[in-house]
Amino acid sequence: MMSLMRIVPAALLSVLLASSASAAETAKKSQPATRADTPRALGTFEAWTAAVHREGEQTVCYAFTRVRQSVPKWPGRGDVMLSVSMRPEARDVVAISAGYTYPPGSEVKVQVEKAAFNFYTAQRSAFARDGHAVVQAMLKGREAVAHEPPPRGRSAPKQITDTFSLRGFQAAYAAIVKACPASR
Repeated sequence: MMSLMRIVPAALLSVLLASSASAAETAKKSQPATRADTPRALGTFEAWTAAVHREGEQTVCYAFTRVRQSVPKWPGRGDVMLSVSMRPEARDVVAISAGYTYPPGSEVKVQVEKAAFNFYTAQRSAFARDGHAVVQAMLKGREAVAHEPPPRGRSAPKQITDTFSLRGFQAAYAAIVKACPASR
């Protein structure tokens, strides 16, 4: 998922550019055919973007937003995103891409309004232990605030707080649910 999240901005930009007739004509003349696994935008919904792509024979749908505010500002940090993804058999996978590698065995605390959730970490990502509960809170909330452990090192802050807007999440979530219905 991390490699996908790194290519999403460029891929979505190319999808959106290709939507105009002149951009599509130019793309046909100057670029090779689009691969089947290239992300396809489902829409932008205020702060959130929804997209779909293929992984082998499986359709993967996801919605993501970039961090609205990070405290403290930390130079050299990579992209910070909150995402929800789903496949027919794996629903409501909620993840944070931190833009740095978390210390081994650390946890992230995420607050959505009055509800608090624990996320476990793996490399540069944190994953909700109960994605369904997090999604239900996100559908009703205005923002999600992640309290994260800093990376190792002397110059690292004591804690990083990332704030994500939930404006547009309901519509983005509805788009990915429609594009990736649950398996029966």
